[in-house]
Amino acid sequence: MKITSAKVFVGGPNKNYVTLKIMTSEGIYGVGDATLNNRETLPAHYLEEYLIPCLVGMDPRNSEDIWQYFYRGAYFRRGPIAMAAFGAIDMALWDIKGKIAGLPVYQLLGGKSRDGAMLYAHASGNDLEDLMDSIAYYREQGYQAVRVQCGIPGMPKGGGYAVADKGDTQNYITNFTGNGPKIETWNTDKYMRYMPDALGEIRDRFGWDMKLLHDVHHRLLPREAAQFAKEVEQHRLYWLEDPTPAEDQDALAFIRQHSTTPLAIGEVFNSIYDCNKLIQSNLIDFIRVSATYAGGITSLKRIVDLAGLHNVQTGFHGAPSHSPISMAAQAHINAWAPNFGIQEYLVLGTTECDALFPSEHKAQKGFFYVSDAPGLGVDFDEQEAGRYEFKRGYHPVARLEDGTVWNY
Repeated sequence: MKITSAKVFVGGPNKNYVTLKIMTSEGIYGVGDATLNNRETLPAHYLEEYLIPCLVGMDPRNSEDIWQYFYRGAYFRRGPIAMAAFGAIDMALWDIKGKIAGLPVYQLLGGKSRDGAMLYAHASGNDLEDLMDSIAYYREQGYQAVRVQCGIPGMPKGGGYAVADKGDTQNYITNFTGNGPKIETWNTDKYMRYMPDALGEIRDRFGWDMKLLHDVHHRLLPREAAQFAKEVEQHRLYWLEDPTPAEDQDALAFIRQHSTTPLAIGEVFNSIYDCNKLIQSNLIDFIRVSATYAGGITSLKRIVDLAGLHNVQTGFHGAPSHSPISMAAQAHINAWAPNFGIQEYLVLGTTECDALFPSEHKAQKGFFYVSDAPGLGVDFDEQEAGRYEFKRGYHPVARLEDGTVWNY
């Protein structure tokens, strides 16, 4: 069996999904996701111009060797563009392998460790009462775990980080003004004064049975992050996400000295080398990497195995920028992983998305259930893809009130 061709598609319903389809001499094909949010054309061109010409003629069953060929063969390694492209190839190869074997990918990994994987929803509000309504909505849908984000009094709408209506999947394509991204304003003092008490009010309203998550979005300096983590200990968060930029990994040790609040880090990480220190030093409780940005199932499984050795659980990234293909890849790992924790979920469920990526995977009452279809269990409708084209978009950019660019 040989790879005969591969094709890249860019576009989707309110998203610029980057979808790779690999064809083989036996007529079996596999699909993968290379979506790099707001930089989508870069991994697409890397695949088309550099990787696919090398891929044609290879045996798709040799997924490990192919992964090493592209990773080690590139003198300049890692980075989100390359790893997203490698990730798409790797997912497609695992999809092909599963179809050859007639087995879902989770069986190739070692079988199921659980029937359903717990999901968390995003509850948001422009003020606390809006947020309470959003939380109640997701609780009514059966979610046991909810991430909460709230507008901060005295700051513009959104409080400097994403606030969306309940059920919104965040249309990143529209986040620009014509010349560049929208600007959001951030004030750390106002946030630090308001958010701990807001989390307390949420606990009072919804009780201790709800798993409560909160994302700081890299906005605090290490000392501020340590103070915040200590203040919110009493509210027993399931996790505190990205309290400070993780480029300075020693900063996480400083936070650990002051608080036992669980920390979730890593959605912007690209490889095991970005997170091995944090895992091996027990500086985090949940690892947030994704199947796309971390280079596919082959490399993600290595990260999960390393995390398991150090009692770190998985909490994979699942923002709308991940297509149903990458979410399926993560779902198979979630079904297998002995150290599974939770899965972010913001992708599936729209008529347009289901038509573009048909599957029998199901999300019900806050849990994700993988199908038993061979491979990844997600198809790709090329005819449906013809409805969409690339539309440039951006994440917002954060600035302090004096105009200084801040972390997004």
